[in-house]
Amino acid sequence: MVFNRKKKVVPFRSAGELDAMQAAGAIVGATLVAVRAAAKPGVSTLELDEVAEATIRDAGAVPSFKGYHGFPGSICSSVNDRVVHGIPSARDILAEGDLVSIDCGAILDGWHGDSAWTFGIGNIIEADHLLSEATRLSMETGIAAMLPGNRLTDVSHAIELGTRAAEQAHGRQYGIVDGYGGHAIGREMHMDPFLPNEGAPGKGPRLVVGSVLAIEPMLTLGTTETKTLDDDWTVVTTDGTRAAHWEHSVAVTEDGPRILTLRPE
Repeated sequence: MVFNRKKKVVPFRSAGELDAMQAAGAIVGATLVAVRAAAKPGVSTLELDEVAEATIRDAGAVPSFKGYHGFPGSICSSVNDRVVHGIPSARDILAEGDLVSIDCGAILDGWHGDSAWTFGIGNIIEADHLLSEATRLSMETGIAAMLPGNRLTDVSHAIELGTRAAEQAHGRQYGIVDGYGGHAIGREMHMDPFLPNEGAPGKGPRLVVGSVLAIEPMLTLGTTETKTLDDDWTVVTTDGTRAAHWEHSVAVTEDGPRILTLRPE
C-alpha cells in the first residue's frame, strides 16, 4: 500500500494486508520455536540456520535474511557479547551457559515477518536471565504504546521507560545499544521510519490504524557502544559484556496493538 508522506504517518496496511503479514509472522514465530528446540550444547549456529531455513521453506515462505545485502544466513545468531547480525557458522558451537539471540525473517506472498528473541543454553547465570527479561519487558512496553494517535517517539520513550523500570526492579543498570533500533515493515523488511529505542516522546510521524513497526530493543550488561567485526556484519559490545535482543512486528488497530509474529505455545 502506498502511503501519503504529506500526512506524516507511519506506513499503514489494510485489514487484509495485516492478515497476510500475520501469516508471514506466524512462520517466523514457528521457526524461532524450532530453532530454540534445536539449540543445545554442542550444536553449531550453522545447524540452527539449517533448521530455520528448512522450517521457513517447508511452510512455503522464503527467508528474508538470506542474500539480504549479501548476508549468508537465514537467521542472525548472536551469542553472548554479539548484539545483532551474527553470521551462522560451523565453527560457532553452543555451550552450556551461553546467551543466544536469534533474529529471523520470512517472506510469504510478498509480505515480511521479522522477530527475535534471546534465550539461554542450559543453565545460565542470573544476570543473563535478568538481561533477557529486561529486554523483553522493554519490548512489551513499546508494544503497549502502539496506539492510534501516538507519535513515533512515544513508542521510543515507552521502550526506554520499560528499560528504566527493569533497572529499578533488578537493582542494576542496562546499556541501551546506541544507533540501533526498530523500523517500519511491510513489502520490504526495513522501511522508514527508523524507531529509536530511547528518547523524548511526542515527535515523528503519527501512528494510525494499520501502521506496522518492528519493535526491537537491544540491551547490554554494560556499555551502550558497539563495534562491527571484520566480517562486516557481526555487531559486538565494545566492553565484552553480554547483550540481548527481542523483537516483534506489531500493528496498530482500533482494539489495541496486534502482534503479527506470535510464536506457537
